[in-house]
Amino acid sequence: MYHKTELKNGVRIVSKRLAHVRSVSLGIWVNTGSRDESPSENGVSHFIEHMSFKGTRNRTGLDIAKDLDAVGGLSNAFTGKENTCFYGRVLGKHFVRLADILSDIVLNPTFDPVDLEREREVIFQEIGMMEDTPDDHVHVLFSGQCWANHPIGRSVLGTGETVAALSKESLLSYMERFYSPDRILVAAAGDIDHQKMVSYFTPIFENAKQRPESCERTPPVSEGGVTLQYKKLEQVHMCVGGKAASQVDEGRFACAILNTILGGNMSSRLFQEIREKQGLAYSVYSFLSSYADTGVLGVYAATDARQLNPALRIIQREVQKLCDGELNETDLTGAQEHIIGGIYLASESTDNQMMRLARNEFAFGRYISHQELVRKIESISMDEVVEAANRIFREGDITFTALGPINDGDLDRDCLAYG
Repeated sequence: MYHKTELKNGVRIVSKRLAHVRSVSLGIWVNTGSRDESPSENGVSHFIEHMSFKGTRNRTGLDIAKDLDAVGGLSNAFTGKENTCFYGRVLGKHFVRLADILSDIVLNPTFDPVDLEREREVIFQEIGMMEDTPDDHVHVLFSGQCWANHPIGRSVLGTGETVAALSKESLLSYMERFYSPDRILVAAAGDIDHQKMVSYFTPIFENAKQRPESCERTPPVSEGGVTLQYKKLEQVHMCVGGKAASQVDEGRFACAILNTILGGNMSSRLFQEIREKQGLAYSVYSFLSSYADTGVLGVYAATDARQLNPALRIIQREVQKLCDGELNETDLTGAQEHIIGGIYLASESTDNQMMRLARNEFAFGRYISHQELVRKIESISMDEVVEAANRIFREGDITFTALGPINDGDLDRDCLAYG
């Protein structure tokens, strides 16, 4: 059973009781992320997330860890391009304890200067780890090329330079602007009573005041283009793709099916052609990343530098087949069932249920049932999938990024001609 309550100042509380489980997943979400940062602030949202666990006015960092361990719970946090989430999962009887810890973390961080300098070094290590992991790094480079002149294209982690310049005042200033009541959402799924949840959180959040300034997001424009970054690696890691549907665009369902058929599972066209038949790559897949007002569908592969152009030609060929309508009912229904299976399997996790509640609230302002979602997936036609392929892979709109032992002369740019 789904419930929603909105406090007078705009804080939203949503929950879904799941009668068959004994645990509850709770998340306190803030509708802000790296896309809201100025160039000099890049990485500040992520820095705040880290520092929130290092101590509050009521707990030291060690106290936070001990309190969470004492209830046998699992807790974590993440920062994305559009949201920050502090969450945990415990037995239902420990819900109030978890709620107390998470609300303390979100509302009362102290940003102790000693801890701040120590955590800055940790984030430097995190950035270094990302840069040493080429299959992660190439996605960061890909976003930076795709949305070159917009903050959504920047890394959530920030850069060494921006993180080095962030101060306690930077973190406090950002929170003052973006951790406002209308951006805060409390979501829970599992063994939870909604009214008890509202009774607990209302006195905590009801006195939070709206910020005087409105921080509106500007929609990004996909730039396209090519980025090649030479690095001495065993393989070339590459991404190629184009602009796709946003989180709220009706075309997102056709994009999801297209993604599945193209490279979303082991029977997909790219997995079969590039890995199984040609042996050109161990890792190859397509991906769909959607945000509030934009999205991208792309293909990732890692291959020997000598095999980059052959792999790109296969991607080009398989995409063109879909654009030309080489698709049958078996392809469509197989992709639909794959997606539907994933939806229902994920629903057995309280964490996934909680996260769906939050993301649907931010995107649509309402609850969307699994059944409604499945009906949308089942209603998509082959023509809509073909239309999505042609809309995404248009001539002049393609973004390509490669990281590894490659120079400009090694790339056959005819392999990037789509449409």
